[in-house]
Amino acid sequence: MDFEVDRRDFRRTRTAASHRTGLSPGQIRLEVERFALTTNNVTYAVVGDMFDYWGFFPTEAPWGRLPVMGLGSVIESAHPDIAVGGRYFGFYPMSSEAVITAEPRSGAVGARPDGARSTGEVAFRDVGAHRAQHAATYTDFRDVSGDTTFNPDRVDEYLLLWGMFMTSFLVDDYLGDPDAQGEVFRGACQTLVTSASSKTSICLAACLARRGDHHSIGVTSPRNRAFVEGLGLYDEVIAYGEIDRTDASVASGLVDMAGSGPVRSAIHTHFADNLKFSIAVGATHWEDMDSDGDLPGPPPELFFAPGQSAKRARDWGPDELASRTARAFNDLLDHTERWLTVVHRTGPDGIEATYRELLEGQADPSIGYVCSMNENRLS
Repeated sequence: MDFEVDRRDFRRTRTAASHRTGLSPGQIRLEVERFALTTNNVTYAVVGDMFDYWGFFPTEAPWGRLPVMGLGSVIESAHPDIAVGGRYFGFYPMSSEAVITAEPRSGAVGARPDGARSTGEVAFRDVGAHRAQHAATYTDFRDVSGDTTFNPDRVDEYLLLWGMFMTSFLVDDYLGDPDAQGEVFRGACQTLVTSASSKTSICLAACLARRGDHHSIGVTSPRNRAFVEGLGLYDEVIAYGEIDRTDASVASGLVDMAGSGPVRSAIHTHFADNLKFSIAVGATHWEDMDSDGDLPGPPPELFFAPGQSAKRARDWGPDELASRTARAFNDLLDHTERWLTVVHRTGPDGIEATYRELLEGQADPSIGYVCSMNENRLS
């Protein structure tokens, strides 16, 4: 079964029956064991045509299959180097099964000769024609048996946070990388983070807090204010209606996870030339994304995480990049015990209910939803 969304109307969904076909040479079939469903997936729908998220798992128009961070196990293989039984983390459809055209990374499939665990090497990539234009970040599958960031006892937290944490880690790193003038954060003393209760924003707040010398302001709704304050990660928390009460003379930056035109305009107008950067990352306020026209301050800049990841892999080497992200991610996992409650939802009805809560902005920010199309998989 496949959960599908109408690309013209995100509120219209359906569950379609899967039609199993034989595997071609080089393909593998994976059972999608479980996957995280968050507001990040709503963003994928909103920018699906711009970044071809709909192209990950193509289906009959006007329907689309949203990619989700998930865990799958190989149940059938037509690839000589990939055995049945392996478990892999990567992008999957919200489905019961997925067929991948796999290209193993040299030496990555199977146990390491020295028995050591890596920091998350890529085991194989999906090289199907529909994935050819996507960055490696979106086509890689990691063998969780050799991943130091993967704790089998905390698999749900891993699925909920790893992908969003990587985006936030790279945003923080991008802004903290000295520019041509030798300034970090483009000379800003503080960063405003919208949709502060979203998990991607929480991950960014954790990264900013690790610096210890950069002021962070979480911007959120009145409904979620107490939750955001209780995280203890932001230096300051304000509601959307309080933007004009902040000190406009302070050199500031914006990381926009909400995507709301009016909120973005309010921040740009308030800080004007004292706004040093405006980075667009998410679209949790997807119905409020009207055009702003000409804004005071810097033009909004769309952040592309795979580009920064590739840069740091060149600068530091893949192993050092993996090591740094693993250390920071494990710190975040320790912190989740204070605020994250995992809720399981299964079957078409459970997935539909979860998707609708997230789409309408009704989900409790303290809850992380992990889903499975199999009714009995998470019991």
